[in-house]
Amino acid sequence: MSIKERAKHILVELKGHAPFTLFGAVLGIVFMLVFRNISGGSRHTLFAVFHPAHVALSAIVTASMFRLHSEKKRFLLVLVVGFTGSVGIATLSDIIIPHIGAELLGLNVPKHSQLHETETTSPDEAQTTTEHKHEGDEHGLHLGFIEEWYIVNPAAFLGIFIAYFLPRTKFPHAGHILISTWASSSYLLMNMQSEMTAAVLGGILVTLFVATWLPCCISDIIFPLLFVKSDIRLASPCTDHAHHSHAHLGEKGEGGQ
Repeated sequence: MSIKERAKHILVELKGHAPFTLFGAVLGIVFMLVFRNISGGSRHTLFAVFHPAHVALSAIVTASMFRLHSEKKRFLLVLVVGFTGSVGIATLSDIIIPHIGAELLGLNVPKHSQLHETETTSPDEAQTTTEHKHEGDEHGLHLGFIEEWYIVNPAAFLGIFIAYFLPRTKFPHAGHILISTWASSSYLLMNMQSEMTAAVLGGILVTLFVATWLPCCISDIIFPLLFVKSDIRLASPCTDHAHHSHAHLGEKGEGGQ
């Protein structure tokens, strides 16, 4: 397959996945509205569940594609490719893009009621609150693979081990989109202190769409294509949001082993 054909296939896939990704972003808005009143600790718990789940799923897909189609199948190489592709892309999708979106939208701006509480708080209490806030915002970005390395990194390794011994890529793309969207939504909730107005929700919708569409398509389509042999024909673009192209490639890859 020529570079031009690959590029055309990628563009068609991106276009085909856009409507479902938009629907997933809408579900992300619903997710945030449902959990908007939970505590900060509970919001962090949601992120601690969905982000590692996203990492594990990405690791399975990415490592499986490399395991099935690369001539070099050594475990160490599969480990490097799977870890980089899963943790790197999931961090971009669940953390970096949502963080940039939150900054642009001003989601970390306190509510009027919070400002009023600050005005009526004693100096000692205000200092304690400020110190606590700085401790939470020390790194700017909440990088899961560093700050929760004991959860996120083992999730990536688990996905890679599964892919190495049972390489399969027939996981519905719908599941990947939804888990990624909920992880991004959880990250936004952790940083959110402003009211959910119509304008804010519109900005969040755009942020969730971008955070899910590009990284997940890179993970499920573009990144695996780097390891596809040039003589393998890709299947038609997926129209039911499952990995039809991956399944097609998987059958050829497994048959060649």
